[in-house]
Amino acid sequence: MSMVQPHVTALYVALLGLLGAALTILVILGRTKYKVTAGDGGQAGLTQAIRAHANFAEQAPLGLLLIGFAEALGTSRAIVHGLGIVLLVARLASAIALSGSLNDTVLRRIGASLTIAVYLVGSVLLLLQLAGIL
Repeated sequence: MSMVQPHVTALYVALLGLLGAALTILVILGRTKYKVTAGDGGQAGLTQAIRAHANFAEQAPLGLLLIGFAEALGTSRAIVHGLGIVLLVARLASAIALSGSLNDTVLRRIGASLTIAVYLVGSVLLLLQLAGIL
Protein backbone atom coordinates (compact mmCIF):
# COMPACT_ATOMS: atom_id res chain seq x y z
CA MET A 1 0.00 0.00 0.00
CA SER A 2 1.61 3.27 -1.05
CA MET A 3 1.04 6.43 0.95
CA VAL A 4 0.09 9.62 -0.86
CA GLN A 5 0.50 13.16 0.34
CA PRO A 6 -2.81 14.58 1.60
CA HIS A 7 -2.97 17.63 -0.68
CA VAL A 8 -6.77 17.69 -0.78
CA THR A 9 -7.01 17.48 3.00
CA ALA A 10 -4.53 20.36 3.22
CA LEU A 11 -7.06 22.56 1.42
CA TYR A 12 -9.71 21.85 4.06
CA VAL A 13 -7.21 22.27 6.89
CA ALA A 14 -6.43 25.73 5.47
CA LEU A 15 -10.09 26.69 5.04
CA LEU A 16 -11.03 25.45 8.50
CA GLY A 17 -7.95 27.20 9.86
CA LEU A 18 -9.39 30.47 8.57
CA LEU A 19 -12.69 29.71 10.30
CA GLY A 20 -10.82 28.89 13.51
CA ALA A 21 -8.94 32.18 13.28
CA ALA A 22 -12.20 34.10 12.77
CA LEU A 23 -13.79 32.42 15.77
CA THR A 24 -10.72 33.22 17.89
CA ILE A 25 -10.90 36.86 16.82
CA LEU A 26 -14.58 37.00 17.84
CA VAL A 27 -13.66 35.77 21.32
CA ILE A 28 -10.87 38.35 21.60
CA LEU A 29 -13.20 41.13 20.44
CA GLY A 30 -15.82 40.01 22.97
CA ARG A 31 -13.27 39.96 25.79
CA THR A 32 -12.14 43.46 24.80
CA LYS A 33 -15.70 44.78 24.49
CA TYR A 34 -16.80 43.42 27.86
CA LYS A 35 -13.39 43.86 29.56
CA VAL A 36 -13.28 40.18 30.57
CA THR A 37 -9.91 38.44 30.78
CA ALA A 38 -11.13 34.96 31.79
CA GLY A 39 -14.46 33.17 31.57
CA ASP A 40 -17.43 34.97 30.08
CA GLY A 41 -18.07 37.61 32.76
CA GLY A 42 -21.76 36.75 32.60
CA GLN A 43 -21.99 38.31 29.13
CA ALA A 44 -24.25 36.30 26.82
CA GLY A 45 -22.51 37.53 23.67
CA LEU A 46 -19.13 36.48 24.98
CA THR A 47 -20.54 33.13 26.12
CA GLN A 48 -21.77 32.51 22.57
CA ALA A 49 -18.41 33.45 21.03
CA ILE A 50 -16.53 31.20 23.48
CA ARG A 51 -18.93 28.30 22.86
CA ALA A 52 -18.72 28.69 19.05
CA HIS A 53 -14.91 28.63 19.24
CA ALA A 54 -14.82 25.72 21.70
CA ASN A 55 -17.25 23.67 19.63
CA PHE A 56 -15.05 24.18 16.59
CA ALA A 57 -11.93 23.21 18.55
CA GLU A 58 -13.69 20.09 19.87
CA GLN A 59 -15.05 18.85 16.54
CA ALA A 60 -12.89 19.94 13.60
CA PRO A 61 -9.60 18.18 14.49
CA LEU A 62 -10.97 14.62 14.54
CA GLY A 63 -12.80 15.17 11.26
CA LEU A 64 -9.64 16.47 9.63
CA LEU A 65 -7.57 13.59 10.98
CA LEU A 66 -10.02 11.04 9.59
CA ILE A 67 -10.09 12.76 6.21
CA GLY A 68 -6.31 13.14 6.11
CA PHE A 69 -5.62 9.51 6.98
CA ALA A 70 -8.22 8.33 4.47
CA GLU A 71 -6.54 10.39 1.75
CA ALA A 72 -3.06 9.23 2.77
CA LEU A 73 -4.22 5.61 2.54
CA GLY A 74 -5.54 6.10 -0.97
CA THR A 75 -9.17 7.21 -0.78
CA SER A 76 -10.21 8.85 -4.05
CA ARG A 77 -9.87 12.61 -4.34
CA ALA A 78 -13.61 12.92 -5.01
CA ILE A 79 -14.50 11.22 -1.72
CA VAL A 80 -11.90 13.24 0.18
CA HIS A 81 -13.30 16.46 -1.32
CA GLY A 82 -16.81 15.30 -0.42
CA LEU A 83 -15.84 14.68 3.19
CA GLY A 84 -13.94 17.98 3.34
CA ILE A 85 -16.87 19.95 1.95
CA VAL A 86 -19.30 18.28 4.35
CA LEU A 87 -17.02 18.99 7.33
CA LEU A 88 -16.56 22.60 6.24
CA VAL A 89 -20.32 23.11 5.85
CA ALA A 90 -20.92 21.39 9.20
CA ARG A 91 -18.46 23.57 11.06
CA LEU A 92 -19.72 26.74 9.37
CA ALA A 93 -23.31 25.85 10.29
CA SER A 94 -22.33 25.20 13.90
CA ALA A 95 -20.28 28.38 14.12
CA ILE A 96 -23.12 30.50 12.74
CA ALA A 97 -25.68 28.80 14.97
CA LEU A 98 -23.65 29.08 18.17
CA SER A 99 -22.64 32.67 17.43
CA GLY A 100 -26.32 33.60 17.22
CA SER A 101 -27.79 31.52 20.03
CA LEU A 102 -26.91 28.75 22.44
CA ASN A 103 -30.39 27.30 21.95
CA ASP A 104 -31.16 24.24 19.88
CA THR A 105 -31.49 25.45 16.28
CA VAL A 106 -31.80 23.83 12.88
CA LEU A 107 -28.32 25.04 11.90
CA ARG A 108 -26.85 23.61 15.08
CA ARG A 109 -28.48 20.24 14.38
CA ILE A 110 -27.25 20.31 10.78
CA GLY A 111 -23.72 21.04 11.95
CA ALA A 112 -23.74 18.24 14.50
CA SER A 113 -25.34 15.74 12.13
CA LEU A 114 -22.96 16.45 9.27
CA THR A 115 -19.95 16.27 11.58
CA ILE A 116 -21.09 12.88 12.88
CA ALA A 117 -21.58 11.73 9.27
CA VAL A 118 -17.95 12.67 8.48
CA TYR A 119 -16.80 10.80 11.58
CA LEU A 120 -18.73 7.68 10.62
CA VAL A 121 -17.84 7.64 6.92
CA GLY A 122 -14.21 8.52 7.60
CA SER A 123 -13.89 5.84 10.28
CA VAL A 124 -15.48 3.15 8.12
CA LEU A 125 -13.26 4.10 5.17
CA LEU A 126 -10.16 3.80 7.33
CA LEU A 127 -11.20 0.45 8.77
CA LEU A 128 -11.96 -0.93 5.30
CA GLN A 129 -8.63 0.34 3.98
CA LEU A 130 -6.72 -1.12 6.92
CA ALA A 131 -8.50 -4.45 6.44
CA GLY A 132 -7.46 -4.46 2.78
CA ILE A 133 -11.04 -4.35 1.55
CA LEU A 134 -10.61 -0.99 -0.21
